[in-house]
Amino acid sequence: MLNSKQLQERRKSRVRFQIRKRATGRPRLSVFRSSKHIYAQVIDDANGVTLVAASSIEKDLKGSLKTGADTDAATKVGALVAERAVKAGIKDVVFDRGGYRYHGRVKALADAAREAGLSF
Repeated sequence: MLNSKQLQERRKSRVRFQIRKRATGRPRLSVFRSSKHIYAQVIDDANGVTLVAASSIEKDLKGSLKTGADTDAATKVGALVAERAVKAGIKDVVFDRGGYRYHGRVKALADAAREAGLSF
């Protein structure tokens, strides 16, 4: 019988496989959420390099946030990662929800990234 960590890894692998199949050369906007913070990074899988990243533990965000684990923090992180990606010349990405359901903090981050200029 599989434990919850193994099941989460299976979900993440399933999602990543489908994303890589449909990416067609676009970088991947990957999301990781912990119980205290949320992280997002744009990754070029062809070269294995992180192009831009943002998280709720950065100094400029941490002071303005009540906590790093709510939808307000996710919205700000999404806008920040999108702003940095557009500045680096990245407009089109594929969204990697990382095995998490597309609601709550993950959805807030995705919506903020779309509003800030990324298309996926």
